[in-house]
Amino acid sequence: MSVPLIAQARIGAYMLKQRIMGNERFPLVLMLEPLFRCNLACAGCGKIDYPDEILNKRLSLKECLDAVDECGAPAVAIPGGEPLLHKEIGEIVKGIVARKKFVSLCTNALLMEKKLHLFTPSPYLTFSVHLDGDEGQHDKSVCQEGTYVKAVAAIKAAKAKGFRVGINCTLFDGTDAKRISDFFNFVTDELKIDGITVSPGYAYERAPDQQHFLNRQKTKNLFRDIFRRGKGKKWDFSNSGLFLDFLAGNEKYECAPWGMPARNVFGWQRPCYLLGEGYAASFKQLMEETEWEKYGTGKYQKCADCMVHCGYEATAAMDAIKHPLKALAVALRGVETEAPMIEDIDLSHARPAEYVFDKNVQKFVADTKHAPKASANKDAADSKSHAA
Repeated sequence: MSVPLIAQARIGAYMLKQRIMGNERFPLVLMLEPLFRCNLACAGCGKIDYPDEILNKRLSLKECLDAVDECGAPAVAIPGGEPLLHKEIGEIVKGIVARKKFVSLCTNALLMEKKLHLFTPSPYLTFSVHLDGDEGQHDKSVCQEGTYVKAVAAIKAAKAKGFRVGINCTLFDGTDAKRISDFFNFVTDELKIDGITVSPGYAYERAPDQQHFLNRQKTKNLFRDIFRRGKGKKWDFSNSGLFLDFLAGNEKYECAPWGMPARNVFGWQRPCYLLGEGYAASFKQLMEETEWEKYGTGKYQKCADCMVHCGYEATAAMDAIKHPLKALAVALRGVETEAPMIEDIDLSHARPAEYVFDKNVQKFVADTKHAPKASANKDAADSKSHAA
């Protein structure tokens, strides 16, 4: 597994402590989203569909570090938007690393070479570069030609400077399993990346392209085909073995949205990074006042097809703690690709979807207009200069 041994040991100890203390809900990874602005406009993304009042908003260095301290999770993922557009991103990462937290900085890598000087190689820091397959697959996914070439060049530059670099690969309906398996061979054998994080795309309700999100059965079929082609290969996944087994239809997991809580410019997002149904003013309020039982596959229509790592990786991790021999068996034999898939969760009783996005946005914009204006920065200019 590509996760450093020090991270495996500390996160494992943290989870054992939580279990001994009898805590059923606790955070594993803080999803710290310091901005929504991005220098790409991917058709499958629902994170940048906001007015400028929100796209120009940033979490400050203090707000980011306060969120890390408040949450207490042993690991922090910094998605976006594009985090490298944030003018304080170097200080944010430095502050998190100083707290001995494991940081995964997610980026499309368009600004990565330019910004490498802001960071110091560390076992606590991994760049997670967004690559959705080979050049043709990736550039189509992000709706801009040339991004793959720039990302690969940035990966090589970062590796040459001693940084840990992994990739984050999101798959959609129509993905060719053979091309993805060839791509995994390339990033493993030639780029020598420090881990592959793979996941099906989440069906964001506001994403421009609604035709290419995978349903649950298509997800399982696709991942079985990919893993079948990977038998005997040296692909090194950042995902846990049990989560990969889940993607292939071998586990019947319910999501654990509290395992990867999200903090962004709105506040603490309910119930998870993928689904914004409301916001809490504090992490404590998020954990204690969110109606967790209302969300998840089989409970809520918006969650019906979700099999994304930020919803289910925490469930798989807890299963590994409870059943270490099962986790070991998957690690030794690999993901099962031939046995019958297990019966899935019944979706027929899920409550209807509620559409509250516009209301939340309108309230935030109104609050922003009445707040003191922050001084302008060049983040938006950076975004526009790299969008063409």
